[in-house]
Amino acid sequence: KFIKKGGKMSKAVVFGSFVVDLMARSPHLPVPGETVKGSYFKMGPGGKGFNQCVAAHKAGAEVTMVTKLGRDAFGKVATDTMDRLNMPKDNLLFSDTEDTGIALILVDENTAQNEIIIVPCALNTITDEEVKGTEKLLSDAEYVLLQLEVNQDANEKIVKLAKKHNCKVIVNTAPYSPISEEFLSDVYMVTPNEVEAREITGVEVKDLESCNKAANFFKEKGVEIVVITLGEMGAYVSVKEKSAIISPYKVKAVDTTGAGDAFNGALLAALTEGKDIFEAVKFANAGAALSVQKYGTTPSMPDRREIEDFILEQNKK
Repeated sequence: KFIKKGGKMSKAVVFGSFVVDLMARSPHLPVPGETVKGSYFKMGPGGKGFNQCVAAHKAGAEVTMVTKLGRDAFGKVATDTMDRLNMPKDNLLFSDTEDTGIALILVDENTAQNEIIIVPCALNTITDEEVKGTEKLLSDAEYVLLQLEVNQDANEKIVKLAKKHNCKVIVNTAPYSPISEEFLSDVYMVTPNEVEAREITGVEVKDLESCNKAANFFKEKGVEIVVITLGEMGAYVSVKEKSAIISPYKVKAVDTTGAGDAFNGALLAALTEGKDIFEAVKFANAGAALSVQKYGTTPSMPDRREIEDFILEQNKK
């Protein structure tokens, strides 16, 4: 199932965040100063890094999670989830002083739109020594997937280590925060959504022409492949001289919270199997389409059989 390339097994690492999601649904999202009576509450595992790793794992990838937890009850939510999904825990990091990160998520039950506040806690304290401890993992991996929910100096050092070992770096530029040209110069692929693409490049992405303009910004910094998720428009892909917008699968969304993470995880899984980027994005679109039909983030990530059955069903239409 996993393809050997250049003497290296196609393994992947996700270096990023775990937070406990505290999610409430209500008839509408509150405006400043307003209290809204909610209809539903759920606590569960989340964080962009963790969601993406679970999505990749469930989609069939051989993938290892590196994140930092507190030694508290919320940290146990991560380890219990990993046990249940049979995910390796050998590379988890722990803080003796900081709590596990949390995310407060508000979801409009009528529109499925959401507002999220992240409090990183332990995720802001990844040390140089802890980064160096990932070197063996990176030397054995073909891809490492990062986001922007941990202290950025740790991300920057991971990118340098990955480059040293010819491990391709994918950066999901979420949530948006400023990133340096030097950081981008060592990145193989970026996967912003339309808001992050605009914040980073200054280009309002709304069609193929504007996406190409934004992609050129990244490519001038050294990025080889640009994937921009465009919500209901699908996903834009640019590699070398070829670019296209891959249409999404049309489904009824009940909760869009984990869609980007489902996309990135399924994309990583497809890439580790040797799919070309355009096929990988179609596979990732299916993962995202399935995730928005369920509530929650980590729990909404589809498994391999669900994705394959969904694609087969959609191809019959």
